[in-house]
Amino acid sequence: MKTPNFRIYLEQWNASQLALSTPLIHQLMANWLMESSSHGKRQLQMMAFRGAGKSSVIALYLAWRLSVNPDLRVLLLAADLSLAIKMARNVRKIIEKHPLSSAVNPTKKNNKIDQWAVDRFTVCRNRTSRDPSVLAAGILSNITGCRADLIVYDDVEVPNTCNSSLKREDLRNRLRESNFVLTPNGTQLYIGTPHSYFSIYADKARPEIGEQKPFLDGFHRLEIPVMDENGMSNWPEIFTKDHIEKIKAQSGPQQFAAQMMLQPVNILDSRLNTDQLNFYNGELDYSESQRQAVLRLNGKKMISCQAWWDPPFASAKGDDSVLAIIYTDAEGQYYLHHIEYIKLGLSADTQQAEAHQQCDIVANILKRYFVPSVTIESNGIGKLLPGILKQTLATQKIPCAVIEKSSTQAKHVRIIESFDTILAARALSVHDNIRKTSFLTEMMEWQPKGHGKDDGLDAVAGALSQEPVRLRYSYNTGRAKWQGGANTFHADSNFDV
Repeated sequence: MKTPNFRIYLEQWNASQLALSTPLIHQLMANWLMESSSHGKRQLQMMAFRGAGKSSVIALYLAWRLSVNPDLRVLLLAADLSLAIKMARNVRKIIEKHPLSSAVNPTKKNNKIDQWAVDRFTVCRNRTSRDPSVLAAGILSNITGCRADLIVYDDVEVPNTCNSSLKREDLRNRLRESNFVLTPNGTQLYIGTPHSYFSIYADKARPEIGEQKPFLDGFHRLEIPVMDENGMSNWPEIFTKDHIEKIKAQSGPQQFAAQMMLQPVNILDSRLNTDQLNFYNGELDYSESQRQAVLRLNGKKMISCQAWWDPPFASAKGDDSVLAIIYTDAEGQYYLHHIEYIKLGLSADTQQAEAHQQCDIVANILKRYFVPSVTIESNGIGKLLPGILKQTLATQKIPCAVIEKSSTQAKHVRIIESFDTILAARALSVHDNIRKTSFLTEMMEWQPKGHGKDDGLDAVAGALSQEPVRLRYSYNTGRAKWQGGANTFHADSNFDV
C-alpha cells in the first residue's frame, strides 16, 4: 500500500492512537513541512512556542519520511544525548504502532532485527549501510564519520549551551561542523525556541558578536508564537487567554517573550538592563570662533568629558585593555561615544615596546575625540603607562592631561554604583558603533561577583565615576578649549587714582 501524504499520516495517528482530532496548529506545521519538501527547500527552521507540540509533530514527520523512503538516514541532534534519545524513542514508537509504517517495522518481520536501540535503530530498508536509519546524539558528541540525509536540530539551544559568549561560539562551531556530515542535497531542520538575544534562531544579524548576517540566513522559516499580531491565541482550545496570562505572570516578561513569543531577548537574570539605554548616531562637531571653542554632538553642546583607560592587571593573561570615552551635556545626559578594546599578548621581553605601542594608539584616539583628560587605572601594567602616555602626548602636542588612579574598590561595587542611578534615570546614551563591540554582551550577561567578561563595563564605570574635568592647556597648541570656562584677561593696572 502506498504511504499517504504526511497530513493524512498525522491525522490517522491522532485518531487511532490518541482518539483526538488534529488541531489547526498541527495542521499548519504539517502543511508547511509538506510544502517545503515539494518545493525542494532543504534548509528549514521551525519555531513554535513552548507546549505547541512541535517535537511530537516532527517525530511523526520523521516516521512518515522513513515509511516513504526506508533508505533515509536521519541524525537527531539535541543539546544533550538524553534529549536526542527522547525524540528517537518517540519516532521508534510511532513506527512500531502506526499501521501505515508496518512495511518498515522490523519487529513485525521474520527477518533478524539489525538495530533497534533507544539511541539508534534501523528500519527495514532496501540498501545496506553502516549508518542506522536514525541516530541520536548530543550536540557536543563526536559525530565524525557519520553520514545523514536529514539532520534534525531539536532544541540545540538551551541555557546550558548559550548562557555565555564562549558557549554560544562553541555551539555555533559545532553546528557548522555538522554540515560536513550532511550528504549532498540533504536537508537540515532546526526546531526550537530562542534562549538568548544572540540566539541562533534570530532573524537579524548580531554585530556585537561579529555577525554580518543571521546564523541561519537563507533558511525557510515558520514561526508560530502563542499569540498572533492581533493578540489572539494560536491554539485557543488549549492556550486560552487566561492560561496565557498565567504563564506570563509565572515566567516573567523576558522568559515569556523568548519562549512563548519567540523573540530573541536576554533571559538571564542580569543586574544591568540594556533596555534602559538610549542609542544615537552622529559625530562630534568641533568649532572655534575668537578663541572660543564649542564641541557639539547632534546639535547639543558638550560641557565635559570623562575618559578611563583600564589596562589588564597581568600581561600574560591576554585580557582586554579598554579605553572608554563619555561626554556630558548641560542637561546631565551621558554619551558613551567610544570604546576601544586593545588586545594584549605581552611577554616580559616585549612589555615595554607594546606599552609604547598602546600609548600611541590611545594618544591618537584622545586627539581624535578632543579628550581633555584621561584617567589610567594604575594597577599591574598600569603603573608603567602614565609616564609613557604623558611623554607621548607631550611629543605629539596633544592637549590632554593624564591622571593616575589606583583602584581599591571592588570591581562589582564600582560597576553597580556607576550604572544604577544613571540607568534608572535613562541618562546614558550609547553610540551605534558600540553595538559592534562586546560591551552590550558584557552588560546583558553581567552578574555581581560573576565570572564573565567585564573589561568594557569596568572601563565605562570608571569613566562614569569621574567628575568632569576642564583642562587649561599648559602649552600653546593653536587649539582653543571646547569645555568653556573663563579666559584670562590681563588689565593694565599702572595708573593713578
